Amino acid sequence: MIEIIILLGVLSVLTVVVAVFYTKRIREAYEMYSKAKNAIDDIIISFNRQLQSQEKRMEVSNQKIGVLFNNNESFAEQLNTQKERITTLTENVESISTVEKSVPPIQVLEKKIAEIELAKDDLNKKVLEIQRQKLQQKETETKIESAIPIKREKALAPLTETELGVLEFLAVEGEKTAPEIKNKIMLSREHTARLMKKLYEKGYLERSANRIPFKYSLKEEMQRILRKPTQKS
Repeated sequence: MIEIIILLGVLSVLTVVVAVFYTKRIREAYEMYSKAKNAIDDIIISFNRQLQSQEKRMEVSNQKIGVLFNNNESFAEQLNTQKERITTLTENVESISTVEKSVPPIQVLEKKIAEIELAKDDLNKKVLEIQRQKLQQKETETKIESAIPIKREKALAPLTETELGVLEFLAVEGEKTAPEIKNKIMLSREHTARLMKKLYEKGYLERSANRIPFKYSLKEEMQRILRKPTQKS
């Protein structure tokens, strides 16, 4: 009797274990089925969206095709019109071809016009440069005149004939040394040296001290004074 009870108990335990095992397997299978179903639903939804998008694109394409078809008909009409215009232009070109042969090419005329414009610009530049130089010369002369507040007579009155001759000699010959001037005025070397030093210290001359013997030259205002009578005559 006890053995039967034990056997029944073992069978009951095995039954429970088997039931639990199969229940777990069924639950796992159901979860896998749910996941697969959800994935399939997502795929179906995505596919439906793609179909809807394709349908919209097809509608737009059909509309564009209709517009293009209408445009093609209009384009065909315009093409016929353009053909007629081309035919007319061809006839006109043929009628004026003889005239064009006697007319210089446009490129040649444009080149000549460009050359004339360049020559004109160059001439204008030269004229402006001459005017600018004349204006500068006048301004320089005005400045020189204002830098000489005394008249010719007052500037040259203190000078002796020998000193005036030295100044006139330098005005004509340009920069000279004392020995070169000595030969002109026929004085001794010492006398000539003192004379040149005197004229330099009184402001009639400029002296170049780069090398010995010194070279003397007239100051610009003295050049102006000595040239003034000649200019008036």
